[in-house]
Amino acid sequence: MTRLIPVRETILAAAILVLMILIASRFPGFVAPSNLANVFNDTAPLIILALGQMVVILTRCIDLSVAANLALTGMAVAMINVAMPGLPIPVIIAIAIGLGAVMGAINGLLVWKLAIPPIVVTLGTMTIYRGMIFLISDGKWVNSHEMSPAFTAFPRAEFLGLPVLSWIAIICVIGFAVMMSRTPLGRSVFAVGGNPHAAVYTGINVGKTQFLAFVISGALAGLTGYLWVSRFAVAYVDIAGGFELEVVAACVIGGISIAGGIGSVGGAVLGAIFLGVVKNALPVVNISPFWQLAISGSAILIAVAFNARGGRTKGRIILKSAEKPLEAAE
Repeated sequence: MTRLIPVRETILAAAILVLMILIASRFPGFVAPSNLANVFNDTAPLIILALGQMVVILTRCIDLSVAANLALTGMAVAMINVAMPGLPIPVIIAIAIGLGAVMGAINGLLVWKLAIPPIVVTLGTMTIYRGMIFLISDGKWVNSHEMSPAFTAFPRAEFLGLPVLSWIAIICVIGFAVMMSRTPLGRSVFAVGGNPHAAVYTGINVGKTQFLAFVISGALAGLTGYLWVSRFAVAYVDIAGGFELEVVAACVIGGISIAGGIGSVGGAVLGAIFLGVVKNALPVVNISPFWQLAISGSAILIAVAFNARGGRTKGRIILKSAEKPLEAAE
């Protein structure tokens, strides 16, 4: 039976609301519209990456190279901007998306054609991409005074009261909601994750679908690489170090099953917003931001345990229902 209101998303939305009420009880300014807009803008890169990771996880894969992809693309476009400061921003964005998609395609090809486990592939490429940043930059930083004003101004420009960075995240959410519910690719992603063997019999190419999922994740990582570097106006080797953990955490907290086939765009977005609220609330309640990784890791364990418990409960019901016909036959 299909639920009219997704239970997981409802619980997560309620948890975010309760968390914000608790914070507001001590610091009312936290829930001011301007501050909430800032929190959303801070969370926008995580939302964009979580959408790409969601597609990958739904196909029973995982992409641990998204942060390294982001960092390498960000460094590359920053260096291109230094060398050619007059290059139009749309061209730079296209280059960033293209570079990211190529790196995602490398992951996808290794998984598809060589049948290497996704976690092994992306751990390897994560290290390679990080090493490539050092090679192309010689370990040097690209600072704000070296970047063109247009390069750094784009994600900060405001439209209808929100920065362009926030609008890009909103457009990505809408686009993915349509893609996952209205297009053959979206249906193929769910079919591959739900039952890859049955998907083959319906004419779906499982390997190609997983490949496309990695390309989408890589393209979004490339886009985020430019947005990240231009927003903070600095590029260096360790950009977004450890950020892949937050991306995976956002998906898992949002109810994206690591076994594939189960999840939603709304869940991924709410998972990212939950982590964004926690991240922005830590300094307010005088807790070191370095606790964020510990909180993210704990949230992953709790969410996975919650999913596993639900899966075991369903399994027991199926077995009991299967035992009744056998008892009747005897």
